[in-house]
Amino acid sequence: MDTPSAHDKLAHFPISFFATVMGLSGLTIATEKAEHVWQTGHFASPWLLGLTVLVFLGIAAVYLIKLATRRASVMEEFNHPIRLSFFPATSIGLILIAIAAYPYLPGVSLWLWGLGTVAHLLFTLTILSLWMHHDKFQIQHSNPAWFIPIVGNILVPVIGVDLGFPEVSWFFFSVGLLFWVVLLTILMNRYFFHNPMPAKLLPTLFIFIAPPAVGFISWLKLNGGEIDAMGRFLYYIALFTTLLLFFQFRHFAKVKFAMPWWAYSFPMAAIAIASMLMYQKIGGSFFAVLSLILLAALALLIVVLIINTLAAMKRGEVCVPE
Repeated sequence: MDTPSAHDKLAHFPISFFATVMGLSGLTIATEKAEHVWQTGHFASPWLLGLTVLVFLGIAAVYLIKLATRRASVMEEFNHPIRLSFFPATSIGLILIAIAAYPYLPGVSLWLWGLGTVAHLLFTLTILSLWMHHDKFQIQHSNPAWFIPIVGNILVPVIGVDLGFPEVSWFFFSVGLLFWVVLLTILMNRYFFHNPMPAKLLPTLFIFIAPPAVGFISWLKLNGGEIDAMGRFLYYIALFTTLLLFFQFRHFAKVKFAMPWWAYSFPMAAIAIASMLMYQKIGGSFFAVLSLILLAALALLIVVLIINTLAAMKRGEVCVPE
């Protein structure tokens, strides 16, 4: 029963499905921020939060069943040089839902944040240890999904400071920022001097946006909400990275839909939220227009991703062997 077959959908249910939770959480938080900035009232974000929680619970339930009945398949994913990085998407999902729930249920948010933070620390320690003492990772295995274990650390201060844990927030922020730079160097070396990634994984390049964009958001929390040189440094790196990737549109336009497309979603949410913060703190028509464009693009992107995911599931193209 534990041996996967080509027709065993459960055995091939990917851990990367949790990336959908990251995308939906990002849209929820971005919508909450927009409702606050433009004072429209919370009319959409509670519904999005409910949808995100339902999706998280559904995916988690299926994966727990897989863990109980297809343990060998789970271990195969955990030992995979690329899929390994998606396991921390589970703890990131908890942290993001905690951030989204904070305005409505701060007590529940505290427990979700605590659980997600502890789980993410364990994932970070485990994955970094595997990277350091491996006998299988090659330079061609490196890809932007490797940022996922790191981005979760940078997320912790977003509500960690508000919840009363400034030193814990500084700890995770410091770890995330350091290893973002380390991994960025490794990945730039891989792209400049080695064969390009498979086309299917090209959407994961958008993950490059997330560390500096999330870093900017967390830095504001840690810095008392003040825009300073470090904040501008992080934001403008995120903005340049966004421009760089949009400049390469023709490469992404050729990629046929697959689950890695969800890699577009959370980074787009991060830069949209960061831009709204810049508008809120600095003002000006540039940031106002940019924020609205990015928010509209994010909402459209999520709709496209949901439609394509449901269509792919109907065609039987999801939960199949690679």
